Amino acid sequence: MHKRLRTSGKWLSILMVIAMLVITAACGKGNDPKSSTEGESGTPQKTNNAAGSTTEENVANNEPVEITVWDKTKPDDILKPVYDEIFAEFDAKYPNIKVKHEVQPTGTNDREVFVTSMAGGNGPDAYAAAYFPIIGDWVKQGFALDLTSQWQSYADKDQYLPTAMAAGTIDGKVYGIPNNMYTMGLMYNKKLFKAAGLDPDKAPANWDEFVDYAKKLTDPGKNQYGYALLGMDWADWWFEYYVWQAGGDLTTKNADGTVTLDFSKQPTVTALQFYKDLKWKYKAVQKNIVQDIGDNQKDFFLGRVGMILSASDWFMGAVQGGMDLNEVGFSPFPVGPSGKAPSQTGGSYWIINPTVPKERQDAAFTYVAFRNSKESTEKMLKFQSDNGVLPNLLSVRKDVDASQFSKNVPADLVTSVVKTAENVQLEYFLKERLGSYVVKAIQKVLIDEKADPLTELKAAEVLAQREVVDPYNKEIKK
Repeated sequence: MHKRLRTSGKWLSILMVIAMLVITAACGKGNDPKSSTEGESGTPQKTNNAAGSTTEENVANNEPVEITVWDKTKPDDILKPVYDEIFAEFDAKYPNIKVKHEVQPTGTNDREVFVTSMAGGNGPDAYAAAYFPIIGDWVKQGFALDLTSQWQSYADKDQYLPTAMAAGTIDGKVYGIPNNMYTMGLMYNKKLFKAAGLDPDKAPANWDEFVDYAKKLTDPGKNQYGYALLGMDWADWWFEYYVWQAGGDLTTKNADGTVTLDFSKQPTVTALQFYKDLKWKYKAVQKNIVQDIGDNQKDFFLGRVGMILSASDWFMGAVQGGMDLNEVGFSPFPVGPSGKAPSQTGGSYWIINPTVPKERQDAAFTYVAFRNSKESTEKMLKFQSDNGVLPNLLSVRKDVDASQFSKNVPADLVTSVVKTAENVQLEYFLKERLGSYVVKAIQKVLIDEKADPLTELKAAEVLAQREVVDPYNKEIKK
């Protein structure tokens, strides 16, 4: 599968640096619910008092209570044995709390399924996938309980990284308990770099080098292309990074809480023109520009593409795809015209259903705290390590050293995760509501060579202003 490497004496310090860098990156962001997207991660500290004395005493004194959680593992999930072990340990410690583990209902995507279930009064008592960019919206919709009182008596509350807490803390109140966290970077195939005459230990530093690398990595005769561009229905996810590199963002959250759209501002136009050029001028991306992200990744694993964006917890996918991690490179994004290239940081929170009785809310908090305990987290990491599963190298908690369970990860990948964590940014505000408008403009210029980036972005901005931003700002001003 991959070579086993010795654990260097530098690992502990490296991961401590990650934590310090992430904490530093969080400075100045306050409680802005602007946030980030999809990965996994670690958790905790001493957790003998998992939920804090007040909540635990309430649960212990109550009658038996049943809660529903969408965390049932599938029979073929490699992690099923360790999940079952953790579930059994919770049952033994809290016999008065009956946890009904369910597989999340199927649907278009997990977010829509959750929102539909909550709106219909059928949501779970605890939910682990409130993503950084979404939690603010869900708080407004009444889908997330204010956990501030429980949080104050939670023994492990000081063990979480400030960046992990930022998006889930709104107006000084805690609504989410960090479940996982990641940073995004540029992943590349060292073998293809060598074959193209490129230095396998040197990633492109700026847009000009990126274009040069992408062109050299493109070989139509081999059905090989330089860069896997994301053009499907999540296209705004990766596109926003290029807007940042051009010196802007897709929205501005104003001091009074209202939102201003920046779709037609120059940095966004510059970024979309760059996307268009990658497709039509340089012809360095895949033919099917709207193919699924899974197909993009498959192309990378099979050696059909030289570069792709990746999260710090996606290395296992490369291994499962047949790659040797020693042939995989990872780096911060190339800088754009602004001279900047912040990495996107994201992840998800555990949230608790505010519509269920208080005894169920307290029981759900106790369950989440147990799942996020140092002991449960390290049990999961050890199982992953023992079974060839690579963990996320970025933990949400300060007291969990993931490097101890990452013996199979080349040191340069860990170092690269450190670098991507030096400069991080949350995704654009109101992403969940505005994404489809941005995607439409992106897809138009990627599918139609004659489409003009500014024209398409202006059209998207007018529509989004009328349908989303005006109603939102009106509500904020009430």
